[in-house]
Amino acid sequence: MKKIIETIKNIWRIEDLRTRILITLLFVAIYRFGSFVVLPGIDPNALQQLQAQTSDGLMSLLNMFSGGAFSNASIFALGIMPYISASIVIQLLAVAVPYFQKMQREGESGRRKINQYTRWLTIAILLFQAPTYLINLKAQTAGAGAFLVGDGFWFMFSSTIILAAGSMFILWLGERITDKGIGNGVSLIIMIGIIARMPSAIIEELTSALYSADGGGLIKFLFEILALLAVMALAIILVKAVRRVPVQYAKRVEGGRTLGGARQYIPLKLFAANVMPIIFAQAIMFIPLVLAQLAGDGSSWFLSQFLDHTSVLYNIVFVFLIVAFTYFYTAITLNPVQMAEDMKRNNGFIPGIKPGKNTADFLDTVMTRLVFPGALFIALIAIMPAFAGLFGVKQNFAQFFGGTSLLILVGVVLDTIQQVESHLLVRHYDGLLNSGHVRARSGNVAAY
Repeated sequence: MKKIIETIKNIWRIEDLRTRILITLLFVAIYRFGSFVVLPGIDPNALQQLQAQTSDGLMSLLNMFSGGAFSNASIFALGIMPYISASIVIQLLAVAVPYFQKMQREGESGRRKINQYTRWLTIAILLFQAPTYLINLKAQTAGAGAFLVGDGFWFMFSSTIILAAGSMFILWLGERITDKGIGNGVSLIIMIGIIARMPSAIIEELTSALYSADGGGLIKFLFEILALLAVMALAIILVKAVRRVPVQYAKRVEGGRTLGGARQYIPLKLFAANVMPIIFAQAIMFIPLVLAQLAGDGSSWFLSQFLDHTSVLYNIVFVFLIVAFTYFYTAITLNPVQMAEDMKRNNGFIPGIKPGKNTADFLDTVMTRLVFPGALFIALIAIMPAFAGLFGVKQNFAQFFGGTSLLILVGVVLDTIQQVESHLLVRHYDGLLNSGHVRARSGNVAAY
């Protein structure tokens, strides 16, 4: 406890870090405030049916990602997910379309162009999703008098613009957090939406346990908390696990001779893609929900399977998408050929492996062997809420029992802590974590 207090004092002493944290808190407060601002012309007292619709199933996940804004008919109801969907499409195009491949190789200018295309595609998705949301809102509040000014064309048009502008404003907040705050802004906003739902979920589960008919509900609740902590610990270990690949660096001396240098390590993470495959897979799983809304009927067996996150078919497809996106995201973020070229340019080599193509093949093999078990373990954690539901855990609390919520929460928290850690270590303060681990990471070849 004494070390934690001292670390907080050190954080406050660093002006730049203090400013970044305060800016982040300000933007988060703005985001949370907007989640309760109801669309103009909607009666918030007539949304009971919408809130009931988002209490379980896939709708509850969508509501959780928006921090409750979806069920509040808020100006932020569509959240950040349209941007995530657009990012998936653009990254797929970057693999399949030569024009986007060329932009990726153009460095900073190419990245700006890709970001611009992503924003335009986000707007296109929003202009499709916003009317769909309003149609669903109308269906859920039929007869309740929720539409105070009617539901004609002008209301649909203006509300579509407001919903689209709200999501783009959330994206702007995320980018400002990334630039002027601390951590990845988009991921942080998703995490804040998840955390906002946690207190009510825990209270609901505890209340259900206290009033359990069999009298053993409180003991069951304690076991649930222990299981939640165990799964969280497993997720932390998995996200932080690395495979250390030795690298020998050569030193040049006078006369052109080359001497062997100290052995260092390339840390290849067991789950290098972090939480992005989970977010991507979850975004794809929302497609059946949109189709069901457009059709106005989710009673068909196929759609009903995808609308129920505890169904066998849903979880099989979900696991497949997580594994596929893990390979895909790792492939586009870690390039073995580029790593091998950089290593060779810096007079480095892996002991026993020839520089160049052999090194690239070796790194590719190592990463492939790491990605598959890592993806399976993450997928197992991702479907834990389905197993929790089988043991009688309520839907809202089961979402934190594993799944997308826990993985995003763990990944973003660890990333944010490491951001703070780096600021502290640069100014020679002890960090939040064991300082030796961070210093060891900073001394190896992490740039690759």
